[in-house]
Amino acid sequence: MFVVIGATGNTGSAVVDTLLSNKQAVRIVVRSADKGASWKAKGADVVVASLDEVSALTTAFEGAKGVYLMVPPNYGATAWLSDQQARMDRAAEAVKKSGVGHVVYLSSIGGQLPSGTGPIRAVHYGEGKLAGVVTHLTILRPPYFMENWAPVIGAAKAQGVLPTFIAPQAKIPMISTKDIGRIGAEQLIAGGHGKQIVEMAGPEEYSPGQVAALVGQILGKPVTTQHAPLSAVVPTFKSFGFSDEAAQLFEEMYTAFSKGAVGYEYPAKLVRGTVTLQEALRGMI
Repeated sequence: MFVVIGATGNTGSAVVDTLLSNKQAVRIVVRSADKGASWKAKGADVVVASLDEVSALTTAFEGAKGVYLMVPPNYGATAWLSDQQARMDRAAEAVKKSGVGHVVYLSSIGGQLPSGTGPIRAVHYGEGKLAGVVTHLTILRPPYFMENWAPVIGAAKAQGVLPTFIAPQAKIPMISTKDIGRIGAEQLIAGGHGKQIVEMAGPEEYSPGQVAALVGQILGKPVTTQHAPLSAVVPTFKSFGFSDEAAQLFEEMYTAFSKGAVGYEYPAKLVRGTVTLQEALRGMI
């Protein structure tokens, strides 16, 4: 039996789908029973627990062959980084107490870097925390999620523009969350082999300009990029309800990306997904 955290999210739902399609027993951890109802109907065991409840989480992990772990962010937290680290501490404590032998952990490209990477610093902390409590640790390091474009598709529909903090012609690695979840599930089924790093990407690299062109093709209207300066990151993210600290961390991350400071630790071992940007965008639209 495998345990999945985040089954109601993009990557977690893809993990559960893949496991169930491979006839694997799955237990999902959700914050309320209603959130797990659809998965229960598909054959998954549902446990109600929170990342803030070590004892309940420990019980949920007990007896599992492996756990898919991601720590959902609360971007409204005033002290975002310390809040995220505290939640990671509790999850790691539950892993240790449960005796589970293999964890597949959702980190990020640049997760090997200790500083200067904004919110990626939280998963760097998580990588180190888990390494000390579990025998087999598989770390997933995906790049920019293709689904990150979903919030600005409305602007493309209404105004014909695609807002972005990434230079329009800069090609960067992007991956669909469906691929992340599928690869994560495959790693669970394969079992752990000590500490492993799985660097991930989509079928090819894409630029915001290509995103705009593809969105335009799907919508049947011209769409152009609207390149915003990095000085606009903090006010933009605060308008989304992010705390001051969380918004500042995102400015730090986008600045690091613009300078080429964030990249893969083992680019030669890159695992590529199969979902194209066009397929992902069509699904969102």
